[in-house]
Amino acid sequence: MRVMPGIENGSVTLAFRRWRRPAARPGGRQRTAAGELTIDAVDPVELDAITEDEARRAGHADLADLRAELARHPEGTLYRVAFHRAGDDPRVALREHADLSPDDLAALAARLDRIDRARRAGPWTREVLELVAERPAVRAPELALKLGRETLAFKRDVRTLKELGLTESLETGYRLSPRGEVLLDYLRSGSG
Repeated sequence: MRVMPGIENGSVTLAFRRWRRPAARPGGRQRTAAGELTIDAVDPVELDAITEDEARRAGHADLADLRAELARHPEGTLYRVAFHRAGDDPRVALREHADLSPDDLAALAARLDRIDRARRAGPWTREVLELVAERPAVRAPELALKLGRETLAFKRDVRTLKELGLTESLETGYRLSPRGEVLLDYLRSGSG
């Protein structure tokens, strides 16, 4: 989180990560709290080859600060990831778009039905929307436990709803977006 302002203003354009194999690729996109990033390059790099300037471009005070952070994660190959901010996260605008027509609401409800049909364990989308509405800002493990689910699977489901602009992440937990609230009202009315 400390580098987000630098990503927003363009002063942070590098990251250094240790991976067994690269988790990013040139041309890929990454959504962050500071907006959507485009990955420009992903290159293996030796620790001794990193410069002071690169450490600062990665949001660190100096090279020693970067090395201290990297020492906490010694496993894997070290990669230099170059990126630029491509714009705002499109989900932000989507979740604020709550002026939905009856056709928009019916289409979203149908989309939830398709998502539910794809899950062998049965429908889950409405149950998760209801739970997030009832318990905003509650930690994911507690919400998952309430549904008798694994935390990682629950988080994956919330991300699916987030992609539709229906939920948003908070510092702790989640809440429904304005779009999600309108859809949930529609679903509760029996129309969806």
